[in-house]
Amino acid sequence: MPRAKQRTPELRERLLAAAIELLAADGPAALTARAVARAAGTSTPAVYELFGDKGGLVRAVFFEGFRRLHGALAAVPESDDPRADALATARAYRAFVVANPALAEVMLSRPFTDFAPGPEDLARSGSVRTLIVARCQRAVDAGVVAGDATDVAHAFVALLQGLAAAENARRLGTSRASVDRRWELAVGALLDGLAPRR
Repeated sequence: MPRAKQRTPELRERLLAAAIELLAADGPAALTARAVARAAGTSTPAVYELFGDKGGLVRAVFFEGFRRLHGALAAVPESDDPRADALATARAYRAFVVANPALAEVMLSRPFTDFAPGPEDLARSGSVRTLIVARCQRAVDAGVVAGDATDVAHAFVALLQGLAAAENARRLGTSRASVDRRWELAVGALLDGLAPRR
């Protein structure tokens, strides 16, 4: 197959897809400009022209991960039960992180020295935060949980990230049933603990 010569948006998307596939298959160490270019059927200079440097490529992977996570969470329908919706959001978050462990590592653990997201990067990746805060605000407004919605969202996301990391590291149980049970226990305990005092 001849190497693509034009630096088009389509080539950029192909390089980004190749980077994410390499990351999923072989982990962060596999993500080099040369390997990504080879997987996308183009030249290494194309990577640098389209992304600036390896840090720019990792930055694009970072944003693509949050775009995909936002899509997964936004697909969770809202019902008239904000607590059930919070549990469904937790399940969708878990499913995404468990299905995409290497991508989630780039998003949440920062394994590359070439890219450390600054305030502007974090602000641009904030659509997931905004969505989760809005779901938490619904739970606060409905009286399901008490407190500031942003505080609740931070606690909620921290719990989900910790549980997902433990599951991916196989530290949450040896069977699907035990892992599911511990997820339900932890998320349920958080929501119960945040419930308004009667």
